[in-house]
Amino acid sequence: MITGQKTTIEFNDKIVRQFMLASLIWGVVGMLVGVLIATQLNFWQANFGQAWLSFGRLRPLHTNAVIFAFVGNMMFAGIYYSTQRLVKARLASDFLSQLHFWGWQLIIVAAAITLPLGLTRGKEYAELIWPINIAVTVIWVVFAVNFFWTLARRNEKSLYVAIWFYIGTIITVAMLYIVNHLSIPTSLLHSYPIFGGVQDALVQWWYGHNAVAFFLTTPILGIMYYFLPKAAGRPVYSYRLSVIHFWSLVFLYIWAGPHHLLNTALPNWLQLLGTTFSLMLWAPSWGGMLNGLLTLRGAWGKLRTDPVIKFFAAGVTFYGMATFEGPLLAIKSVNALAHYTDWIIAHVHAGALGWNGFMAAGMFYWLVPRLWNRPLHSQSLANIHFWLGLTGILLYISAMWASGITQGLMLSATIENGTILKYPNFIETLNAIRPLMLLRVVGGGLYLSGFILMAYNVWRSIRGAQAVNGTMEVYIEPATTKDNLGVSGTFLNAPVIYTGLILVGSCVWMFTSGWLNIVGLIATIFSTLLAIGHFQTRGTSWSEWYEKLLVNALPFTVLTFLAVVIGGLIQIIPMITIDRSLQTEDRVARVYTPLELAGRDLYVREGCYNCHSQMIRTLVPDVMRYGDYSRLGESIWDYPFQWGSKRTGPDLARVGLKYNHAWHYDHLENPRNISTGSNMPSYTWLITGNTDYAALSSKIRVQRMLGTPYPAWSPAMIDTIAKEQAKTIAKELRTQGRYVDADREIVALIAYLQCLGKTWEPTSVH
Repeated sequence: MITGQKTTIEFNDKIVRQFMLASLIWGVVGMLVGVLIATQLNFWQANFGQAWLSFGRLRPLHTNAVIFAFVGNMMFAGIYYSTQRLVKARLASDFLSQLHFWGWQLIIVAAAITLPLGLTRGKEYAELIWPINIAVTVIWVVFAVNFFWTLARRNEKSLYVAIWFYIGTIITVAMLYIVNHLSIPTSLLHSYPIFGGVQDALVQWWYGHNAVAFFLTTPILGIMYYFLPKAAGRPVYSYRLSVIHFWSLVFLYIWAGPHHLLNTALPNWLQLLGTTFSLMLWAPSWGGMLNGLLTLRGAWGKLRTDPVIKFFAAGVTFYGMATFEGPLLAIKSVNALAHYTDWIIAHVHAGALGWNGFMAAGMFYWLVPRLWNRPLHSQSLANIHFWLGLTGILLYISAMWASGITQGLMLSATIENGTILKYPNFIETLNAIRPLMLLRVVGGGLYLSGFILMAYNVWRSIRGAQAVNGTMEVYIEPATTKDNLGVSGTFLNAPVIYTGLILVGSCVWMFTSGWLNIVGLIATIFSTLLAIGHFQTRGTSWSEWYEKLLVNALPFTVLTFLAVVIGGLIQIIPMITIDRSLQTEDRVARVYTPLELAGRDLYVREGCYNCHSQMIRTLVPDVMRYGDYSRLGESIWDYPFQWGSKRTGPDLARVGLKYNHAWHYDHLENPRNISTGSNMPSYTWLITGNTDYAALSSKIRVQRMLGTPYPAWSPAMIDTIAKEQAKTIAKELRTQGRYVDADREIVALIAYLQCLGKTWEPTSVH
């Protein structure tokens, strides 16, 4: 007879300390950049006349630093600490752990260097250039191998709730990141995404929304399910609720991305899909929030004195608030008011700073005494941090709510029975919200001050302290006693079969018409009722199946992957199979001249999409202000798409030939010469920088690979065509009193701006 044995294991907490301290450092950096760019929106002088310090280049640095550097490092610290204790095993490989840590920090440093230099892919939360993206993928695989290898060596049979969320995070982020970052390089530092126009927009926000879901939400929920009960000294309120929370969240979240593209050229069925699933997310999100808050119900007495409980309680509350607001903003009528305004900024920061930031603070304050075997330096400073942070974030989001609603209402306001815009000049809305934008700087500064206070408190706590690794006495169970559900037992059972039937019926119901639509609805209702009835009579067997499922990580991981991949396939496949020669109504897809393509890449480099949209929505005020609404086929040759998600400046989809070349020259040299009170940076470096004609041959070759109908031009022809157009524009500028060399970058950018909304046939150029 084989018997087990007891042994004492020492956890690898060095890696936890490293990721925690890195998170603190990068958190300060990311938030400091955030305060700077918020200041730039109030005072254009804060751009300092430097290309690498301009808003368009620093804003991606801020978002990437907060998401991937601050929250990413915090997430890895929490996962590595909790996983070892939940599975009662040391991390599988110290080497992989160190490779993960140093690889991730090098990626962050590379991003911090390249983004201010204008090396970007021009897609929100996905700006990093292709060599860095390959490094991200490699390091994520290192993380995944280390994690799943540790699960395989575990001494705890069943997978705890937090582990479910970690598994969902690892496999879904990998899927999202790889698909959205598929690119073809044109050089060592530049590439074009394989998707263009509306396809790129859909894939980007399928990724962008779910980067929030599976990088900023699910891993932090896993951390919540571990650290919050530890801090409260109580078990999770409801195990059954956690099961519902996990599976409904990972299935529903992946469908909600299209709500970022409501009232745009995206097909209506996808917009409806995004809205429907976003509204459905209310239930599981609030279920998770209530599960967290009710877990604390026995620890409310500590709320007044324990900063850890304070931060966790506030963090979970902000999670509930953000996940209520998200579905609200996915309602078309609400989105029409809020989209492109500061309301969206308020929503994002309520999640990033209120949910992620407060959960990070609570976890760090809880970890410090356990990782360095010394009490926290000052509970009072931690409490001051809480009130500074809470006051700062409330000021911030309140200011942005008011700012966003004000701007949305002003941009939509009309007079004379809706025939005339009440505020025709965009700058009027900008001036109206300036005090609120300044209040955002104050709120962000307070939050940053609290975070710096935490960094100081942690430093004082660990200075001179002896780092310690946790230990645990575990019973190593013989391998022969481990339960294995097997493939047939995993998939050929009532829960999975009923779920499949309901899903198939729902898809037939949502994506068909006529009699098939009715059949799908009947099948969905019938399958649901059958599943409920079966569960009522055989619920015990369902529970037994699930408990057995948690014993084997592989079937659980496969089911999780299937739950998230279905929604992505149903959204993306129909869009990428659209005929690329698609033209709609009177709008012919734009194929850029070589010079215009060079100018477009400069537009992407400077991050103009951070302030300007190129998508006129199907809303009357949008059409009245900017021109005819954007069509599906207009941007199919745009790699990447530039629809934008914020309007700090007006939409540019129809700006072509609206002004003469001199207007654009003056506007780029000093926007105040054109628009009094503008907060746009001066792009003086475009006047001295030379257009990179040499790169055009490789860029057009890749564009042709992607399907753009460029003629078979030789490199010499491309160079000639680009320079001839540049000379023409420079000559016209001279006649308008603006003297600039034809080879300057400003000429190429003017060429691009003047073509927006216009058509061009490649065969017309010789």
